[in-house]
Amino acid sequence: MFQTTAYSGDKVKDYELVIKQLEALLHDETDTIANLSNASALLNQFLDQVNWVGFYLWKEDQLVLGPFQGLPACIRIPYGKGVCGTAVKERKTMRVENVNQFPGHIACDSASQSEIVIPLVKNNEILGVLDIDSPILNRFDEIDQHFLENFVEALINHIFN
Repeated sequence: MFQTTAYSGDKVKDYELVIKQLEALLHDETDTIANLSNASALLNQFLDQVNWVGFYLWKEDQLVLGPFQGLPACIRIPYGKGVCGTAVKERKTMRVENVNQFPGHIACDSASQSEIVIPLVKNNEILGVLDIDSPILNRFDEIDQHFLENFVEALINHIFN
């Protein structure tokens, strides 16, 4: 049974703990949707100043909405469109300080001001993206990026094997 944890306020140590919590949630569970659902709930519970945390899965040459926490969202995102589609096209993390200045930004939630998108790639194959939005400008920094990429790596290694 999962229990919420009082985080220490040390960003690095807290992220390390969240990754351990993720690994515990994934242990002995093989269902992709269940695991992605718990992963989005875990991040939503852990991260402050966010308004959307979730996954888009790569299907039929586009991103399709997967498990998430937040308001209803765009269902399909074309390759190369918006922050998520660009992360897939470039196969790299996109950290956007101000989404209103991102050409072609897809506004699913008008409250979103900044965003980080980490592509899920295994064996050079796109599986989807982790998308996190914040109502705060410049919410995500290098530490967030580093540990969210580690979070995604742990997820990929367990779920998509």
